[in-house]
Amino acid sequence: MKDFKELFESYPLPATEEQIKADVKNIIDKRFEQVDRLSTCKELFAHLELTTLKVTDNEDTVKALVEKVNDMDEHFPELSKPMGICVYPSFVETVKNSLTEDVKIVTVIGFPSSQTYLEVKVAETALALSYGADEIDMVLPVGKFLQGNYDEVFDEISEIKDCCRGAKLKVILETGALGSIENIHKAAILAMEAGADFIKTSTGKDQPTNLYHVYAMCKAMDAYYKQTQKRAGIKVAGGVTTKQDALLYYCIVSELLDEEWLTPDYLRIGASKLANNLLTEIEKEEIQYF
Repeated sequence: MKDFKELFESYPLPATEEQIKADVKNIIDKRFEQVDRLSTCKELFAHLELTTLKVTDNEDTVKALVEKVNDMDEHFPELSKPMGICVYPSFVETVKNSLTEDVKIVTVIGFPSSQTYLEVKVAETALALSYGADEIDMVLPVGKFLQGNYDEVFDEISEIKDCCRGAKLKVILETGALGSIENIHKAAILAMEAGADFIKTSTGKDQPTNLYHVYAMCKAMDAYYKQTQKRAGIKVAGGVTTKQDALLYYCIVSELLDEEWLTPDYLRIGASKLANNLLTEIEKEEIQYF
């Protein structure tokens, strides 16, 4: 049994909630005008994971999204492709068979509440990988975490990570449901210690994330890297819709983490509407491409 009290004590939350709020305000005041540039919008487009996780998704709608990515060079030749396409597991094969570009295929398991059997999550992971998924986004079992069952949470993440083999595993913390900044910080440390390649803010189906949550995650990631030399990525998702949303999160990440974290390998944005809003900003006219 892992000593989680010792683990959490070795990564203390570095500030009170009031101090975090003040620091976030200072970061935004300092950085926002610096990053509010056309070049940053273009850069952030390459960090996108285009996401469709709707109850109305079907093979035709997913194929249409993939074809938009395939045809981007024709319409936006100066832009990099998005980093990934995120779909439900049942559409992984559809994406695999339709995609002609070097874009990651991302899927979700135990989504959106994580309230099913671990065996089902493991099977879902294995099936998704067999059909062509490159990356797995799993939902932290928040109820177990809030109950203090850290061993069960740790073991679940570890088992799914083992199932991933070479694929990247993102752990969705569902920050809005964790109840406190301290819990978010602890959940981030636990997820990384269990093998998460990325920690992700939100499913977008529950309470939204915010800048203070991402601040706590970044502080946890930086401390964990300094102690272990293991670098986990961060994925911001859930309510990231406008250019301003994306730039505000970028301010926090760029202030608290080093430059390597600012590459698409370590910083992702999961979104659906943001892509068109960034394109509108870049092209200086309203774009509804995706």
